[in-house]
Amino acid sequence: MQSAAAQVGEAICQGYGPQTPRDIDQHAGTNSHVFSKAPARAQMNLCNIHFHHNAEHKAANFALYAGPGSDGLGGGYQCAMSRQLSAEDLRSPATDICQGLQPGNTIEVHWVYTTCEVQPGPGLGSCLTEACGNPELRVEAQVYTLVNDPDAGDFREMAYGGHIVDGFHQAKAIPEDTGTPLTFLGSTTGPQYTQAACSPLQVSWSVRPQCARLDIHSLGAWCGGNVFEEDHAHGVRQLVTDLSLLSEIHPADH
Repeated sequence: MQSAAAQVGEAICQGYGPQTPRDIDQHAGTNSHVFSKAPARAQMNLCNIHFHHNAEHKAANFALYAGPGSDGLGGGYQCAMSRQLSAEDLRSPATDICQGLQPGNTIEVHWVYTTCEVQPGPGLGSCLTEACGNPELRVEAQVYTLVNDPDAGDFREMAYGGHIVDGFHQAKAIPEDTGTPLTFLGSTTGPQYTQAACSPLQVSWSVRPQCARLDIHSLGAWCGGNVFEEDHAHGVRQLVTDLSLLSEIHPADH
């Protein structure tokens, strides 16, 4: 799937490091900008948690294209399992969930980590300080299908509740049963970026290759109040496909 930039013939941005999101099943990349991978998340501070409506990344288990999007920036991808849900899974909630989410929707959750000494909080700004303006950043990513099922995953068990381990702020848990994460060098994401307008920030990514079921009510409860002030899904950045904007994924890293 080409980016909007490529489709209208705009120039690919030059001089930037590797970009994100990408098809994690395609490991090729020729971007020559190299930076060190960030430490393991256990040696970093959780600084932000947020989520996107539809998956920004693409993989075999989340490869259903969601269309061009209402804003022309791309609609991301949906989980294959979202087409195999029961009527009970798809039963509409009695109340609004995170400003319009419905059972059957796909989301991609990002747990953002920094080497700065910070408290978790709203936005990427919470990952930086005046004294620490160029931290190493890590994003742990998981794609979910939302279901009306209290026996599905509970997002509150993967959120932040003042959890500190060995002096570092940490999420309560991050999924460990959705396949070995694909790790690679990339950037920040979001609909403000394209292949013609690149992100300058350097990020070490870990993206899990399988979708998981998530109880929509647990996500709604989290949207109702959290330290990150997150109450709705973010938009997606269209898939980066130009090899000059991608790092190589090395199988030895997995």
